[in-house]
Amino acid sequence: MKIIGIDGSPRKNGNTEKLLKKVLAGATEAGGATEFLKLADLTIKYCQGCGTCRATGECVMRDDMDRVVDAIQQSDAVVLGSPIYAWQVSGNTKVFMDRLCRLLTPKYESRLNGPKKIAFVYTQGNPDADLFKPYLDYQEKVYPFLGFTLAGRIQATGTRGKEDILAQEATLTKAYAFGQNLGAVSK
Repeated sequence: MKIIGIDGSPRKNGNTEKLLKKVLAGATEAGGATEFLKLADLTIKYCQGCGTCRATGECVMRDDMDRVVDAIQQSDAVVLGSPIYAWQVSGNTKVFMDRLCRLLTPKYESRLNGPKKIAFVYTQGNPDADLFKPYLDYQEKVYPFLGFTLAGRIQATGTRGKEDILAQEATLTKAYAFGQNLGAVSK
């Protein structure tokens, strides 16, 4: 089965990317097929709010979001990673989220082509893991509304420097084990 990792960090090879790839490595080791997409490397325009996608399932804008949605539809699970900037997911991640409205019909039914799990990887500079918990809980509620089943969360704190995650062996081990479980379940 297939697990897609979507990285919403603008930083190349930063903490979010490293942690997300650790989850994908665990999934691969468990027999899952994985794919990694970095939103910062794609051209994804802002939602125009025209509503066309709600009626048709297709966006009027032709950009890389078509590729991302196709990858999601071909997957069994999605792992979405984002750093926390200004108490929220990154701008890249928010634009991606806005563009997912095409996954809902006018009657708010999901257009996902089967059951799909979603998991989250967050990195944050602040060392307090509970500081953003209300926001992360709220943000994750969007995805069941779209038809996804929540699979869990990996959160790394105190990750300001680009390599800080590498010193967090317990978090990396947890991420790898999480990926193994996700890959095994998705078989």
